[in-house]
Amino acid sequence: MIRKPTLVLNEDRCRKNITAMAAKAKRSGLQLRPHFKTHQSLEIGRWFKEEGIEKITVSSLEMARYFSEEWDDITVAFPVNVLEYATINELADKINLNLLVESLDSLTHLNRLLTGDINLYIKINIGNNRTGIDPKDHSLITRIVEVIVSSKHLSFAGFLGHAGQTYSCRSKIEIVETHAKAIGIMTSLRDVFKKDFPNLKISYGDTPSSSVCDDFAGIDELRPGNFVFYDLMQEQIGACNSEQIAVALACPVVAIHSARNEIIVYGGGIHLSKDSMHDREGRIFGRLIETNDQAWGEIIPKCFVKTLSQEHGIISVSDSLLKRIKIGDLIYILPVHSCMTANLMKEYLTTTGRKIEMFNPLSA
Repeated sequence: MIRKPTLVLNEDRCRKNITAMAAKAKRSGLQLRPHFKTHQSLEIGRWFKEEGIEKITVSSLEMARYFSEEWDDITVAFPVNVLEYATINELADKINLNLLVESLDSLTHLNRLLTGDINLYIKINIGNNRTGIDPKDHSLITRIVEVIVSSKHLSFAGFLGHAGQTYSCRSKIEIVETHAKAIGIMTSLRDVFKKDFPNLKISYGDTPSSSVCDDFAGIDELRPGNFVFYDLMQEQIGACNSEQIAVALACPVVAIHSARNEIIVYGGGIHLSKDSMHDREGRIFGRLIETNDQAWGEIIPKCFVKTLSQEHGIISVSDSLLKRIKIGDLIYILPVHSCMTANLMKEYLTTTGRKIEMFNPLSA
């Protein structure tokens, strides 16, 4: 029985999401290297293996260590932290390890500290403006490549980009247009370097474009992550529908304020995260869904998470829900951002009552 905030996983929806993305990659002739930062679970990772997936992406070296128990080809899609050289050397001796660089300074440190062999992708800024080298800076890219190929322990793998700007899209048309520009940047860069490096790979990935688009010409591998669960943000973007969202936070009702059409739940920012989005009701932090034992229903109209503090969630509810809700009931909330919610909760309870453990950096 659920007695406190619990992240509930609809395994059937999750597996369908995995199967659909694996099939799409296969149809497109792409290597699917899914990003495991969303689910962070060895068991859920095995569901990918059932679909023939052999290579994965993670967001930290600690997470790579966790998944290296069952996976032997891992990309850490985060600019290399040279202070973790001991972990890099440990993993390099165990698995095929792929890291990201975007500066000559990082290479200087790696050449000095490495004892094992690793593959390096050069991180390219393809419009997200978070990290990565300007794709027009061919001089810097060339110098980085030259240092890599002259190194004892480094191998040049190719170019990697993340079109995170698709998260600002609000329709499939916008996603397709943004995707086309990002793909064009990567393929143009490949054209510049393919004569000297005909085997270089182009690694690309974000859930909106991976879910919606069909043209991936010039791309070798796809690295979406959020698609395994999806969330309200992805629904708003146009990457999924609500029936594909595979996780919900179950929260006990602890107070009812009828005069304000509000209920208070045990479930706050430390459970859902404080990621929010602007919807038809304004700024929201989650939406309620109907549940019936193991069955998940539709989103309940006019019922949403209004505000969050550390443990409290204030839920704005409709008149009809207010009439039937009671203290001690459980409500189920679809998260705005499933990656952040999962990272905070660190454990799943499936709709069939089975617990699934996750990576915990405190025990790594």
